[in-house]
Amino acid sequence: MATIDTPVPSVSGSGHAPARAPRARRGRPGSRLWVRIVVGLLLVVEIYPMIWMFLTSLKSNDDYLNHSTWSLPTTWEWGNYTEAWTTGHIGLYVQNSVLAVVPALALMLLLGTAAGFALQVMVWKGRSLTLLVFLAGMMVPPQMILLPLFTVYFQTGLSGTLWPLILTYTGTGLPLTVFMMATYYRTVPRELFEAATIDGAGILRAFWTISLPLVRNALLTVGLVQFFFIWNDLLIALTFTNDQDLRTIQVGLLNFTGDFGATQYGPLFAAICINVFGTLLIYLFLNQKVMKGLTSGALKG
Repeated sequence: MATIDTPVPSVSGSGHAPARAPRARRGRPGSRLWVRIVVGLLLVVEIYPMIWMFLTSLKSNDDYLNHSTWSLPTTWEWGNYTEAWTTGHIGLYVQNSVLAVVPALALMLLLGTAAGFALQVMVWKGRSLTLLVFLAGMMVPPQMILLPLFTVYFQTGLSGTLWPLILTYTGTGLPLTVFMMATYYRTVPRELFEAATIDGAGILRAFWTISLPLVRNALLTVGLVQFFFIWNDLLIALTFTNDQDLRTIQVGLLNFTGDFGATQYGPLFAAICINVFGTLLIYLFLNQKVMKGLTSGALKG
């Protein structure tokens, strides 16, 4: 019977143990220094604009116009945030954004997840062609459909409400959502659905009780990506909101003007800070979930 020949370590006559293999060399101090310098520069590029924006939000118009851009505020105008929230109607604009984004996001995720389940888990004729149709929807620029949609919304009496925003956000975000959820469903083992079918579970039960818990991290990741897309939208919101009471926060930031059209820079930057830091807190709170969702679709099984 053949065996594997394993060398026996020999001991010299002097009784000393054999020399160990040399350890892998560590990185040179110079290379580590360059890495730290690059990381430090990236942090400055990312963090300094937010610091400058926050400090500018505490300046008066006189500080902004008559002093250096990089100077600190001579008087700390914390009232700019109050003025932005009340006089600038940022509270109303945030409310409109939430009322438009949350229903659109819910419809987008529900329909996109159901479509991804049907395209990857269910077996039916024409599913490959259907997936290509969804992918083709990603290639249509939103600018091409604004005028036809405006005409349709006007003729159906939906103008003057938030429904044009909800429907447009859902339609434009659905192709990417379907593609990403179909990709994530490829990583789900088919044996789970086969076992559920043997136990008597139908399609709806397999979708709600088996597939959704398995792709919850992916669902959160796709939802957060789409949330930032539609929350920061300006073109669609500017096209379909013809009433000041229906403006979203991105459109509302265009209206921080005082007498004779003069821009109120302090309240304007205060409103921008409310928008930016609010969405940043959401991302930081869900950061780990997003990382898990991004990596879950990269491996099979």
